[in-house]
Amino acid sequence: MRVKRGFKARHRRKKVLKLAKGFRGGHSKLFRTAADTVDRALNYAYRDRKVRKREFRSLWIARINAAVRPHALSYSRFISGLKKSGVGLDRKVLAELAVHDPQGFAQIAQMAKV
Repeated sequence: MRVKRGFKARHRRKKVLKLAKGFRGGHSKLFRTAADTVDRALNYAYRDRKVRKREFRSLWIARINAAVRPHALSYSRFISGLKKSGVGLDRKVLAELAVHDPQGFAQIAQMAKV
C-alpha cells in the first residue's frame, strides 16, 4: 500500500515557510528556495552569535585603550598592571567605567601604574 506523508510533510513545509516570513519574492513563497534561504540564514545566525562576542570584546578593548592613553599607559601595560595589583574587573566593566565614569576610571588607571 502506498504511504502518503499527510500532515507530516505539510507540517515541515509550513515550519520552513514560517521561518522564511519577511524574505523577498519566492524566497518566502516557494518551498524549495525558502528552504535553501532559511538554511543559509540559520547558519549565519549560529555563526554570528559567536562573532558578536568577539566584536564586543574588540570594542571594549578599543575603548579601554583610548581611555588609558591620556594616563600615559598602553592597553597591555594597563591590563598587566591591573592583574599585578589584584583588580578583578573585566573588560566590559572597565569599558563602561571609561565611558560613563572617567574619574573612577582615572583612579583605576593610577592603581595599574603602581
